[in-house]
Amino acid sequence: MTTEDIILHIFYLVATSMPDIPRHPQAKLYPSESVTIGILFSLKGGYFRAFYRWLQRDYGDWFGDGTLPERTRLQRLLCTHQDWCSLLLANPTFFTVIDSYPIELLFPIREGRSKQQVGKKGCDKGRWSVGIKLCWLLNEFCQVVAWDWATMNVYDKHFHPVVKPFIDRTIVLADFGFRDKDGVPENMKICKKGTWNERMCVETTLSMVTIVCDLKRIRNRLAKHIQAHLSYVSAMFNVLLGLFHSLHPDADPFKMSIAEFSL
Repeated sequence: MTTEDIILHIFYLVATSMPDIPRHPQAKLYPSESVTIGILFSLKGGYFRAFYRWLQRDYGDWFGDGTLPERTRLQRLLCTHQDWCSLLLANPTFFTVIDSYPIELLFPIREGRSKQQVGKKGCDKGRWSVGIKLCWLLNEFCQVVAWDWATMNVYDKHFHPVVKPFIDRTIVLADFGFRDKDGVPENMKICKKGTWNERMCVETTLSMVTIVCDLKRIRNRLAKHIQAHLSYVSAMFNVLLGLFHSLHPDADPFKMSIAEFSL
């Protein structure tokens, strides 16, 4: 697929999945356009300045009636309307899977140089880094149902509130990192290593966003921008899964791939 085809397909799926939210009389972008731009930034990765130059140069006349908002204004719009991404989250299934994903923000030697730094030092596969954790709750079709994030130094039990709203709706499979001496949510099942291989789907999805979106390292520094970025990443993954199955209707419903949509 060409880049133009990818953008058009993403916009179509976003526009048809979101309810009819009216555009503000003074706004240049429709809600579906704003969400599409946020998804494209999440898919492309890197710095927002570089993304904005690319978008304005090659596809600026596609959005906002031919005129994109100024860069900093567009960033504020994406932060302000990040709640629209929740409209693209999926419904839980009988079994769901939860896991966390470390994201590096800074090299450890730069820790403490600014009071605005959000990330905390933690160990990721034997390597120390300063960053955050992203937690995804996925249904059996590997779609994002709910998510949250915290600093890298916290334990996975911090994400129990992600699970609690789905009591009586789903059984959540988790690893031993989610154990808690005070107990886990009643719908969470702690699985031993080598059992319940259904949990591997979350490893597959997180490896996809690592390779395609370069999510292992993000360039945001403020909490509100990190929150917005991760909101659009979660919406992006669901949209791209839907796009994959719409383009490959004969594929197994449990199969997934987003590599062909890389920008």
